[in-house]
Amino acid sequence: MAKITSGKTAPFAGFEWMIAWRYIRAKRAEGGVSVMTWISLIGITLAVAALIITLAVRSGFRYEFVDTILGANAHITVYDQGTSTAAGNFARVIENYDEKAKALSAAPGVVRAAPLVKGQVMATGRSRNAGVEVFGIRAQDFEGIRRVINPEEAYGDWSRFDEGIAIGSGIARELGVGPGDRVRLISPNGTKTAFGTSPRVVAFEVVYVFRVGRYDIDRTRVYMPFEKAQEYFNREDLADEIEVIVEDPENIAKAEEDIRQVAGEGALIWTWRDSSGAFLNALEMEDNVMFLILSILVLIASMNIVSGLIMLVKNKGRDIGILRTMGLSEGSVLRVFFICGAGIGVIGTIAGLILGCLFAIYIDQIFDFVNYVAGGGVWDPSVRMISKLPARLEMGDVLSAVSLSLFLSFVVTIFPARRAARMNPVEALRYE
Repeated sequence: MAKITSGKTAPFAGFEWMIAWRYIRAKRAEGGVSVMTWISLIGITLAVAALIITLAVRSGFRYEFVDTILGANAHITVYDQGTSTAAGNFARVIENYDEKAKALSAAPGVVRAAPLVKGQVMATGRSRNAGVEVFGIRAQDFEGIRRVINPEEAYGDWSRFDEGIAIGSGIARELGVGPGDRVRLISPNGTKTAFGTSPRVVAFEVVYVFRVGRYDIDRTRVYMPFEKAQEYFNREDLADEIEVIVEDPENIAKAEEDIRQVAGEGALIWTWRDSSGAFLNALEMEDNVMFLILSILVLIASMNIVSGLIMLVKNKGRDIGILRTMGLSEGSVLRVFFICGAGIGVIGTIAGLILGCLFAIYIDQIFDFVNYVAGGGVWDPSVRMISKLPARLEMGDVLSAVSLSLFLSFVVTIFPARRAARMNPVEALRYE
């Protein structure tokens, strides 16, 4: 054993690390608590891993959800305030849409602005029906829809968009159709005759099938060439709205202000946060609650360190008394047992960091295995809104998990370490 000199010693001297290491690895027969050490180590590892995995899934879910919104929808939608027709019907359509789209494109931070014609119709194919939403858009603007042009899966050729329609994979599966098949679209607002309005039925070739990974888009959305949509929905020389894509959609408030000035007083502005803000707020609240719950889990795991150290102090009372009589200061004893507890916390945190990161990186393979064992159906896109369980490791999330674990491990270690340091050596050796 290294020689211990009386008097003050430098904090965390070499002999303190040596004594702490011998105590950590000592077996119960030698007065140690190796079983409690392993329990504490495993508890910290699993708690940190669970926290990192949860934060990664949370970040991945939000990123995937927001990315599908921003990649397949307008960041800002501009409507007309609407007017009443001679027949008494209310119409919210935009005249001179090309001039307005051009003016909006020139606004600061705007990538593009495109007129749209929209309508809800019934699609039929192979004796199957599905309700869909049609987006009439020009080919050059269709090419700018990032998540549709570069989706998770795609079939057909989007460059032939002017020759037919593009549909989501959910619609294609529901109707049992694919590229090259024809789909009939039935609109109740069709041709006006002397006997009333008859439904309009037009067959279109499916030239492109996409899957963006968001159920409500893949299951309902149909893209149609702009001019064909105008003809189909009786919108000659009219558009229903103008979609605007901006450079910084996260800072949508600034872009909305600029768009409003260009659009004028008669325009109605609707941003992506207006349509999805409630869900994002609920998601953020759920994230905070989950972080709090898992933080308590890390705290509980850290308490195992306290239990182990208390038992270690009790078993090593004779050793503490001998070390004190040899000249070891209270501070040195405190640091020895602090190193024992903090070392367990550091090792457990590192192991949990590795385990959590590996789980997040290979979550697709792990989830596929779980889904296989469970017989499928573990993840329902119609409920979760996205096609798979996402995970995204963020440096801030990893640092917060590691910092929380180390902080709790260090704090809870101080109390049993102080108890050991304040132990009276006379009382510890009275009956020895």
